[in-house]
Amino acid sequence: MARRTPALQRGLDILELFTDGRESVSAPEVVAELGLPRTTVHELLHTLSARAYLTRHPEIPGRYRPGLQLFRLGSAYTDGLDLPTLGREAAREMVEECNETSHVAVLDDRHIVYLAKVDSSHAVRMVSSLGRRLPAHCTALGKVLLAALPDEEVLRRLGQGRLEPLSADSITDPDRLVRELAGVRDSGSAVEVCEANPDVSCVSAPVRDRTGQVVAALSISVPQHRWSDERCEQLRELVRDGARRFSLRLGASGA
Repeated sequence: MARRTPALQRGLDILELFTDGRESVSAPEVVAELGLPRTTVHELLHTLSARAYLTRHPEIPGRYRPGLQLFRLGSAYTDGLDLPTLGREAAREMVEECNETSHVAVLDDRHIVYLAKVDSSHAVRMVSSLGRRLPAHCTALGKVLLAALPDEEVLRRLGQGRLEPLSADSITDPDRLVRELAGVRDSGSAVEVCEANPDVSCVSAPVRDRTGQVVAALSISVPQHRWSDERCEQLRELVRDGARRFSLRLGASGA
């Protein structure tokens, strides 16, 4: 295994202090939080400032803020983000952990559109395809995405009349859907039992970008013969964790 460079690790430790949302740091704070010698901290701060990874605070002497180079690196990372590619990676991780089919979808007005799909190894698989559209109110993915909107916007998109069902278990009452979306916001995940397909149940969780906005949803779909209340709770925890990791890759803070 290649040897890690202690000085570089210490410099990165200083930069990572800003990941908790703080606006600036001082040398004494770095010494106290990282347990480094004062001389070492001053040398590191000087070097990071000289390379524009930090900049001196214009109004408070002795404090340092993130510099232009960090912005440039962050912008380069953001420019390289590819939601479908990252979605496939996240879905693949889900399948590796539970061996059930996983999807990633985005919201398109009142429908969801599948961006990524990874099948389980089971003989019976989900009949779905990339680019396919489904009514958002009938799916766990859609409920997660609708829950990110204000109730007024949800009703505007779906209308006040009876919602179109995909199965006998689909929600058709807009008011009932709004009540369920409140629970989705509270729990951080959604469940759909045979609402889009009478033979399939699903759990889903929101994926956020660096601004905290919900930009996609990650799901795990299960044939009804492998579904149970216990399995549901296991998969809800799993998909929430998978969505959190996906969000971190999109730059979300503390997702």
